[in-house]
Amino acid sequence: MAADEPFEALDAFLDDYLELPVKGRGGTKVYRIEDPSAEDGIRIEKITTMAARLAAGGTAPSTTLLSDEEERDLYRMCLGDAYDRLLADGVKWGPFKHVAMTAMFWVVSDKETAQEFWRTGQQPGKADNRAARRAQAKPGTSASAAGSSTRQPASTSGTRAGSPRRRRGRGRSGN
Repeated sequence: MAADEPFEALDAFLDDYLELPVKGRGGTKVYRIEDPSAEDGIRIEKITTMAARLAAGGTAPSTTLLSDEEERDLYRMCLGDAYDRLLADGVKWGPFKHVAMTAMFWVVSDKETAQEFWRTGQQPGKADNRAARRAQAKPGTSASAAGSSTRQPASTSGTRAGSPRRRRGRGRSGN
């Protein structure tokens, strides 16, 4: 882009909304979550930045970060009009919170981060839990394991299980 060329319109690369399918009473319904106002976006960013700083410090806050009312306001800011529709449709707490957190990751980060959270339920960038890592590393999944059916000998380092027992000749001779 040359210095004298005009900027492209912002909507050329920004996502104005998310559409999230949620199971509830009567089946799956798609909820459209609009981009929040600039004022709400700033407040969401401030709240999440404070929470991230506390988490990075590794210490529990001495006071409640958000009251129940402030937490509801945060979810309302993230979800916009979808907040009332989700409640009116009787969406349970787990899916409701997942939708709200997905929207929050979208607001403070980007659509790809929100998609990762939506798909995994894990905070983006956070390591998988132990069970997930084990499931990925099942025996027999590597190319070298698939090519051989011969078992490797077990290690006997530090043990005497494979060695014959020594007999002590307590006062006996010949053995």
